[in-house]
Amino acid sequence: MDAYALLLAATLNAGTVLALAALGLLINEKAGIINLGAEGMMLCAAIAGFAAAVHSGSTWVGFAAGMAAGAAMAAAFGVLVIWFNTNQYATGLALSLFGSGFSAFVGVGYVQEKLPPSPQYAIPVLADIPWFGPALFRHHPMVYIAVLFTFALIWFLMRTRAGLVLRSVGESPESSHALGYPVRRIRFLAVLAGGALCGLAGSYLSVVYTPLWVEGMVAGNGWIALALTTFATWRPARVLLGAYLFGGVGQLGFFLQSQGVQVPSQFLSMLQYLAPVVVLAIISRNPAWIRANMPNSIGKPFYPGS
Repeated sequence: MDAYALLLAATLNAGTVLALAALGLLINEKAGIINLGAEGMMLCAAIAGFAAAVHSGSTWVGFAAGMAAGAAMAAAFGVLVIWFNTNQYATGLALSLFGSGFSAFVGVGYVQEKLPPSPQYAIPVLADIPWFGPALFRHHPMVYIAVLFTFALIWFLMRTRAGLVLRSVGESPESSHALGYPVRRIRFLAVLAGGALCGLAGSYLSVVYTPLWVEGMVAGNGWIALALTTFATWRPARVLLGAYLFGGVGQLGFFLQSQGVQVPSQFLSMLQYLAPVVVLAIISRNPAWIRANMPNSIGKPFYPGS
């Protein structure tokens, strides 16, 4: 297979992990909730999904377990920040730390486990097209589901009444409450949806992308997904493009090594983390642009009686 086709295929796979998690976080933030616990949720979902796939032999059971684990952790976070009005930033960081330690503890017995060989997926006819077939049409269905979900989320947010209500809660929860909308319930459902998507990203990582379990295997992808929402100015289509951009940068190091380019491995390892920092630094030079797109109530508690 052509090296550039391999690079594009690897980019799509790596970007899928980031896209799923970032889209979940975007739903949270559209409702005015910022969850810094994505890393911990993805780690717990990764071990939950891997364990479920090992015992069931089914990739899809692993995905379901990962989504359930992510939603369960998000539910705990949601109760604390929505009903008890704890600080969203501190609670999210605590969730991330808890997820890191808990996943390492639970995953000790699964370090040496192996999943059954994954079936080879290919879209008939299209997969046989030279260069484009291997690059674009021989991926796990979840790669295409992530793309479809992105457009579904755009439609939901911009074309449906429920999406309008969700955005109004993120912009002005007090006004939404005055109109009779259950702000806390809407925010909680958004948090659950975001947690489930982060869980799906974590389980995809351990069940399909790797596939194995290693302590700390999310390796900062949760933080990159969090940065993606700002990079994309809270727009789903830009989230998907940014996910592929950052995913591609992460795969660039392996591509350069395969081409015999003599670059220090430490530099290649940091490329994926350096790219979001550089991009966010450039975007931050125009704070008015960020403020114009950022939900007004993000990170702020809501007091129904005020």
